[in-house]
Amino acid sequence: MPRPAAPRFVLGLSLALLLAANCGAAQADNYPSRPVRVIVPYGPGGIADVTMRLVAQNLSQRFGQQFFIENRPGAGGIVGMQAAKEAAPDGYTLVMIGGGLTIAKSLFKSLPYNIETDFTPISTTASYGLVIASKAGSPYKNIGDVIAAAKARPGTLNFGTINAGSAQNLSAVLFQTMAGIEVTIIPYKTTPDLASAVLRGDVDAAFEYFAGFQSAVSNGQTTVLATTAHERAANLPNVPTVSESGGAGYEVTSWNGLAAPVGTPPDIITRLNSAVEEALKSPEVQKFTNAAGMNAHGMASAELSRRIKSEVAKWARVIEKAAIQKQ
Repeated sequence: MPRPAAPRFVLGLSLALLLAANCGAAQADNYPSRPVRVIVPYGPGGIADVTMRLVAQNLSQRFGQQFFIENRPGAGGIVGMQAAKEAAPDGYTLVMIGGGLTIAKSLFKSLPYNIETDFTPISTTASYGLVIASKAGSPYKNIGDVIAAAKARPGTLNFGTINAGSAQNLSAVLFQTMAGIEVTIIPYKTTPDLASAVLRGDVDAAFEYFAGFQSAVSNGQTTVLATTAHERAANLPNVPTVSESGGAGYEVTSWNGLAAPVGTPPDIITRLNSAVEEALKSPEVQKFTNAAGMNAHGMASAELSRRIKSEVAKWARVIEKAAIQKQ
């Protein structure tokens, strides 16, 4: 018996899918054929901004097309993220993302974007822990001393951070919870305010990124008791991690990376991931990030997507436990 002919709409659909696949492959082969915009949702001059500029410069050289930075600050990164979400998913608009966005999802009642579903991660660009520091000459020589003092005198120690709900602030909240101690966490408006509080002895320990305390550490006014990442910081090889020195299981590692609007062709994502990985090995990027206490490294798109989901859940629990009001 002769085999029935396939319905016309099935043949048409198959042809359309084939053409779409070929078109996507052709796009990736020719990509980029014009300048690529990289939105940084914060103002210029910060460490993450400078790192992204170095990466963009390297990508421009590799591809022979300009990857230009467009700073779009406002509303804690919301303005830039919304602009990136609304861009065409063609690989010609990328956006800098970071660990702070996984916190923001639980800090705001509503956002005009969803970090988990509106973007396709490309790669990390750098990761970095915080430092826990105290005034030079304080009685605390390591983080174990801080934990012991807090347990001996509940509620008497002060921890300093910047704004409530910041990564630094939530890191202190998480530390307090995991160490099983009771302290007062004082949020300051800015990093200079926090640094001044440390030098005055107003706080017993402060949670901040290394760059914020770099000068005070360099001139001996501040002592770094511990770092919060999984491994010791390359620029502070003699400083133990929290997990090494009495805070088993505690780890906070912030990161920055690149993403594209969801729907960007997978072949373009793959090509960009490979190029970013190579750009991060450049001497310029390595020198800058090492000096700033950062580890420049890439990550596969799928792995970064899993990390984002995991961190969203982690910080949601911390924010709920700390009873921080949503904005």
